[in-house]
Amino acid sequence: MPLKRFHIWSVMLVFACLSAGSTTFAQNPTVRLPRPSQKASVMQTIGVTDLTITYSRPGVRGRKIWGEAPPAVAKGTATLDDANLRLKNAPIVPYGHVWRTGANEATVFAITDDVLINGQKLSAGTYSLHTIPGKKEWTIIFNSDAGQWGSFFYDEKKDVLRVKAKPERARDNQEWLLYSIPVVTPTSAQVLIRWEKAAVPFTVEVSNAEALLRARIDAALAANPTEWRIPLSVANMYGAFEKWDEALWWADQSIKLRETFQNLSAKAQMLFNSGRKDEAFALGEQAIQRGKADKVDTDRFEKRLADWRARKT
Repeated sequence: MPLKRFHIWSVMLVFACLSAGSTTFAQNPTVRLPRPSQKASVMQTIGVTDLTITYSRPGVRGRKIWGEAPPAVAKGTATLDDANLRLKNAPIVPYGHVWRTGANEATVFAITDDVLINGQKLSAGTYSLHTIPGKKEWTIIFNSDAGQWGSFFYDEKKDVLRVKAKPERARDNQEWLLYSIPVVTPTSAQVLIRWEKAAVPFTVEVSNAEALLRARIDAALAANPTEWRIPLSVANMYGAFEKWDEALWWADQSIKLRETFQNLSAKAQMLFNSGRKDEAFALGEQAIQRGKADKVDTDRFEKRLADWRARKT
């Protein structure tokens, strides 16, 4: 079909759908249509804890975003997000009022383990995230009603946690609202809310990350007590962080369950990386013998072992 003809048929199809009336779409809620503020999400793992933020991204579109609420509606902190009721030239996000901190459905903040938000405890779960912006201080709110529409039906009684955050002024304009996680450590992550020239960071910390890790390892071993690959994977994880004592201990646990070419060669690699080269050579030879006995291809490891010896001399 020629491009021009295809375009005409596309337009006709759209008008046909629209002429069917709104009841057509009401009866078919599965129809997915584009929105002015599209949906997005950001996810970060902190240790073994997953943090996910799901939100919609309004655009600046030349509008005044921040400012004081009009005097006629300035009393209280109730949300002023309803565009149908917004006074002409009023800011999109008035200071001192609850803001959905997104568009469409409420922004959803989900964590799989207990965390600290700016030092205050938030239990594992799924929450709606709202804010009360201010010139010098923001209040970030985690509310137990995760399924609400924006902040229109926000109920302060359902707040689980409120924390304070300091807004910063960015040089560049962020056209579309953005949640990002620019800073990550083994036990924490910084969440950054950016829109227009405002930047508001807050910290999510997993204070018991090591205990959570050990609990998951223990559960896996309890469910699979003879599976030698589990302690080997733990050993490799500690090795990646250059925690050699822990890595070698877990490698030994794997070998105790079953001696294989994989765990013997992995432990030899750990010994070499930690500076215990003579032990690495000896265990490397043992790994090769085990591999040949089990009919495993050991060629690559044999070349690696030869390279270790050449580097030593």
